[in-house]
Amino acid sequence: MGEGKGSTLVHLLAVALCLVAFGFAIAAERRRSIGTVVKDEPSNSTYCVYNSDVATGYGVGGFLFLLSSESLLMGVTKCMCFGRPLAPGGDRAWSIIYFVSSWLTFLIAEACLLAGATRNAYHTKYREMIYAQNFSCETLRKGVFIAGAVFVVATMILNVYYYMYFTKATATQSAGKTNRPGSNVGMTGYA
Repeated sequence: MGEGKGSTLVHLLAVALCLVAFGFAIAAERRRSIGTVVKDEPSNSTYCVYNSDVATGYGVGGFLFLLSSESLLMGVTKCMCFGRPLAPGGDRAWSIIYFVSSWLTFLIAEACLLAGATRNAYHTKYREMIYAQNFSCETLRKGVFIAGAVFVVATMILNVYYYMYFTKATATQSAGKTNRPGSNVGMTGYA
């Protein structure tokens, strides 16, 4: 890691995994299950028929790709808690701010994707209702996966900045140690 730049491979992998998670979240929103009420004539009861359940898989895929991106970055930086201490200064402050912010947006994105996937998988299969005037099939609300996608992008941006400032703070610390003059304990110079 030269000059606080960080590894380009880590940047690319983190961004690529987040973009795949974003794509899965958008695909899940577009392929949400939609239920239609069907009336069974012989028994005079109504039930729901759903078109597809592929959005659940897309939501779980987005969840897993975002989780792998965050795991990669936290593994490389050792979750900022383990490993070398960060040099005091602005870079350390910004890395802490971006660390906390990225975790907050990560948890919200994961919650949206997981809640959307589980709620999309839940279907009202059959109800015994003879007179169902206002009967509707339960479906996932619009925008749950979109909210997850927005927070995936926010997490990606915050993770890039977190990694950038983290590597600057660790490079400053190591550069300060290598430029230190040799030990002169008890050796005063005479001129």
